[in-house]
Amino acid sequence: MKEERFFYVPDAANQLELPEEEAKHAIRVLRLREGDEMFLQDGSGTFYHATVSLANNKHCYYTIDETIAQKRMWRGHIHLAIAPTKMMERMEWMAEKATEVGFDEITFLDCKFSERKKVRTDRIEKIIVSAFKQSRKGWLPTVNDMTPFEDFVNKNLPGRKFICHCYNEIAKRDFFSEISDNFPDGPSEDGTLDNDGSDDITVLVGPEGDFSIDEVRMALDRGFESVSLGTSRLRTETAGLSAVMMSQLARRL
Repeated sequence: MKEERFFYVPDAANQLELPEEEAKHAIRVLRLREGDEMFLQDGSGTFYHATVSLANNKHCYYTIDETIAQKRMWRGHIHLAIAPTKMMERMEWMAEKATEVGFDEITFLDCKFSERKKVRTDRIEKIIVSAFKQSRKGWLPTVNDMTPFEDFVNKNLPGRKFICHCYNEIAKRDFFSEISDNFPDGPSEDGTLDNDGSDDITVLVGPEGDFSIDEVRMALDRGFESVSLGTSRLRTETAGLSAVMMSQLARRL
């Protein structure tokens, strides 16, 4: 079986060559030459079957042979908002695995009990791009900068909004049961998806010390639903990945 090589090329249909980093990998690592085949992912729902037209030390030019529209693998927009851990390696692992599973957007939250106040989103983006290519996804997840908790919960977000927490004094329902009870019917007969936002999911996961109880109450006042991810007490990165996996399963087509 011939090896398939995938490269991330934003706006690939209107370009002539691979971006610099992708070109380096294609030429120096994979040693692609004129006539070799490859696939391009534009991150916006389209793959391109292409052929290398010219390769030298710094540039890798291509011609597109076929345009391949991708079908959505899940319904709605899955948005994880999470407070980063003190050890950033754990967030990087979570972002990689969440991309492999499938989600649409990640926002990092600055909360009262957050131990980390800054995130290198450029590094997270590189990790996500790598996982996006490896898992052959059609859409590249969006990575947002660190956002204060209050600013985020005050946003006008579509669909259903959830906050995961461990406070026994605040009633909460099971997250997976809640989103599964409203399991979508799937795409219409023509294969298109309804983009009215009704199937969108935003889920908040707190820092290692949990959200403050005032933050939970603030989110509930802003329309977020109080939920639990199960009976076990999870690490932040495990909770984030679990929330993505549950959302993906409940919205899978």
